[in-house]
Amino acid sequence: MWWIALLPAPATPSPEAVLPLAWWALQWTPRVCLLDEAVLLEVATSERLFGGRRALLQRLRNQAGGAGAQALATAPTALAALALLRQLDTGAGAGAAPAPLLPATGCGIRRLAATLDALPLGHLSAARPQAPTLHQLGCRTLGDVRALPRDGLARRFGADLLNALDHAYGQRAESHPWVSLPERFEQRLECPSAVEQAQGLLFGAQRLLNALLAWLAARQSGVLAFTLHWEHDRLRRSELRGGQVALRTAHATRDMAHLTRLLAEHLARTTLAAPATALRLVADEVAPLPTTSLSLLSGERPAGGEAWGQLLERLAARLGPQQVLQGQVCADHRPEAMARWAPASAARQAIAPALPPTLTWQPPWLLREPVRLAVMQDRPVYQGPLQLLTGPQRIESGWWVDERCDAGPVQRDYHVALSPQAGLVWIFLLRGKEPAWFLHGIYG
Repeated sequence: MWWIALLPAPATPSPEAVLPLAWWALQWTPRVCLLDEAVLLEVATSERLFGGRRALLQRLRNQAGGAGAQALATAPTALAALALLRQLDTGAGAGAAPAPLLPATGCGIRRLAATLDALPLGHLSAARPQAPTLHQLGCRTLGDVRALPRDGLARRFGADLLNALDHAYGQRAESHPWVSLPERFEQRLECPSAVEQAQGLLFGAQRLLNALLAWLAARQSGVLAFTLHWEHDRLRRSELRGGQVALRTAHATRDMAHLTRLLAEHLARTTLAAPATALRLVADEVAPLPTTSLSLLSGERPAGGEAWGQLLERLAARLGPQQVLQGQVCADHRPEAMARWAPASAARQAIAPALPPTLTWQPPWLLREPVRLAVMQDRPVYQGPLQLLTGPQRIESGWWVDERCDAGPVQRDYHVALSPQAGLVWIFLLRGKEPAWFLHGIYG
């Protein structure tokens, strides 16, 4: 396993504030969990989909800030990643500008024990309640705690601390409940102070829209209709039920700028009956949003498509001629020399020779190397004795020197044979001083 821990900004243990970041993380791996104040991703099974661990970490570090994260840590275990995350100085103050690149740290499996041993006790959640007593025993780091006798540690502090240490150091398997995406989006937000003007609701509504977009991205959907509700203070709730603004879009979308402008236009024409103290956003209607595959080639694809030859030329220019190959028919009777792979540009220029009618007898699947068959009572055997149906078709060719082909001179008698288990096969008798039977192809 390999874990990535993300610290939400601002750091808060409230699950409602952390969920949008967890939903956003589901696009990288289905194994996302909430642990204390952090969101953790287990990416060992999905990192190859993003070009490997290094490429995935770089993309996360570049994009997680926009999703509401302020720090990142990686480690082979979840508790170790969380402990390293707490070591980072995010510098998140009230008015602090977001950093262009997330602060990050991590360690590999070889340095895991040494790295954790040097961390203070407070970096492990299970050690925090016992920190005063452990300090009296002279323990200042996790390594000091590990040095204590295990039996005495379990008797005095319980099994939770010992289990947490084992989980953090990778000596015991971890188990976490994965985040599941709700079928319907509905999220509530308490306003820090009463809002008297409808336009003032836009600031809190943007936080709810960010959560909605994370939910939509995880579902690969777009929103068609949503409603923003607001509540009044407790003194007015008996008199007023609150208000709402319902919006509908022409097409399913996840465009944050468009949704914000649309909501701002409606709020500008709305008057609050009383100060609002809480908001609630509900997605009334969503629809699957078709995704487009990224092009292998830079630039825009022509509206009317692109000619096959031009496409091959662009691919060859981008990837190299030896990476864009095309099958080329050769004038040769040897089955393994009838075709070869050549650069697509050269293959298009060559004139394909006329194919002999004997090719209709050859199977669609040729083995890369012929397989020698056993012989029983003068009959070749392949998953049972073979029954010769047609042949022989004699091929004597290749006495010339051809540097482009590895096949040498051949003297063979080909037959179509029937195997009791494998069905129709293509075999040949190698003529010479020591005749031998070989399997060369299989019919469908």
